Amino acid sequence: MPSRSELLAQPLQSRRNHWNNWVATHAEMKPDHAAFRFLGQNTSWRQLHDRSEALAGALSRRGVAFGDRVLLLTLNRTEFFEAVLAINALGAIAVPVNFRLTPPEVAFIARDSGARAVFTEPALAPLIAAVRQEVPELSLVVNMGAVTEGDVLGYEELLVEGGPAYNPVDLPEDTASLILYTSGTTGTPKGAVLSHSNMVGQAITCIRAMRYDRGDDIGFLASPVFHVAALGSVAPMLMLGGTTVIHPLKAFHPTEMLDVWEQERVTSVFLVPVQWQAVCADPTVEGRDLALRVISWGAAPASDTVLRSMADTFPHALIVAVFGQTEMSPITCVLDGDDAIRKLGSVGKPIPTIHTRIVDDEMNDVEPGTVGEIVYRGPTMMQEYWQNPTATAEAFAGGWFHSGDLVRQDEEGFVYVVDRKKDMIISGGENIYCAEVENVLFAHPRIREAAVVGRPDPKWTEVPVAIVALADDGDDLSADQLTAWLDDKLARYKHPKDVVVVEALPRNASGKVVKGELRKMHGANSVVV
Repeated sequence: MPSRSELLAQPLQSRRNHWNNWVATHAEMKPDHAAFRFLGQNTSWRQLHDRSEALAGALSRRGVAFGDRVLLLTLNRTEFFEAVLAINALGAIAVPVNFRLTPPEVAFIARDSGARAVFTEPALAPLIAAVRQEVPELSLVVNMGAVTEGDVLGYEELLVEGGPAYNPVDLPEDTASLILYTSGTTGTPKGAVLSHSNMVGQAITCIRAMRYDRGDDIGFLASPVFHVAALGSVAPMLMLGGTTVIHPLKAFHPTEMLDVWEQERVTSVFLVPVQWQAVCADPTVEGRDLALRVISWGAAPASDTVLRSMADTFPHALIVAVFGQTEMSPITCVLDGDDAIRKLGSVGKPIPTIHTRIVDDEMNDVEPGTVGEIVYRGPTMMQEYWQNPTATAEAFAGGWFHSGDLVRQDEEGFVYVVDRKKDMIISGGENIYCAEVENVLFAHPRIREAAVVGRPDPKWTEVPVAIVALADDGDDLSADQLTAWLDDKLARYKHPKDVVVVEALPRNASGKVVKGELRKMHGANSVVV
């Protein structure tokens, strides 16, 4: 007969609010409904639950336990989410890793997280092999889509091997679920520890922002699964029992993406602005029979031109801008579709579930319209940086999470991002906010992409330099030509002192411009003209 503690444990576990319990509920209530669809293959809620439970048992039998970290180095595929659920079922922590990193970069994350296990797939086998040369502690390797070979285990074989099931683990909502390493556009990546409660908050934020109140929404996942945008967009579908169509990672092709949206009757899509620009310009977009209800963007600034193109191309869809960062799970501000055109340039208002302030360097609140750093408190705020007490203390100085984002807020409460604090240029004692200059450059008729970085200068200490990709094949754009065009748009001290023309700006996997690379190429190591 079960003991009293055993009898009490199950009802307690069943009350927990996290995605493992959501999946278990949908497996009972709507077992045959598609949870995921990938390359035409459905995975039902029952299949998702059964497969993740079987995988959890296989991991448990190999020693994975509460608090352990498990790397996930995969492309976009349904098995990624099965693995996350299996890892979390044991109380272990999933550590998604950017597959575009080099072996030393992945090895750093493996060592920093202390992981002993990793999920990967055949296309990335050479990368994992190189990482294991540096981190031999990665002793448990599971290969999705392959059979067992040597000490590398086949994923599907684990699911059917049988053996003792794992002992159910009670997971309080503040249990760590994920460690997501920051993109590393500057400095060494830090592991943001996100709890189950953080992802619950993110799910609720998306449900409110995207107005997921119909119960039949079909989400579309184009972001890399290692990115918080992917996990954050799947969370509301896991909570509500909707369907997520997973798009394979390959060269971005707007026509192919539109084909999938039309065929799968996708209702909600998140893309970065440069992708929306390509979709809106695609010659096949007109006349499509699309079911799109919500189109959202974020992760990078969007020009007025792109936003107007989105509104013109998808007049019946709600346009939603989302803003945030990994450490906040990630959304902190939302620009509702009704305000998208009226408040062009804004990232919206802070979501109602978090507390925000805009402060100066002494943590004093600034007046509306004044530039300051936005700081946060709330249920979506990360727990810490993994095993990095110094960085954690700096991030939470004064009891608030310091975003590093310089913003201003208007009288209606709408937030406008001016720049990353560390990207600010001080030239001759004047502050120059790169994002402000970039936003003006976006409007130039010949400029397709633009980024501004600082370059050391013997007279002014630092001057702004524009790196641009042109929209035509004409002559290069000179600094003098740009200055003439900017004269009535920006104060002269903000004008770029040099223009570097490139084919395209370097971006990381989340679509953000890699400023560190631009500084290395065109900043400190370049000569001022």
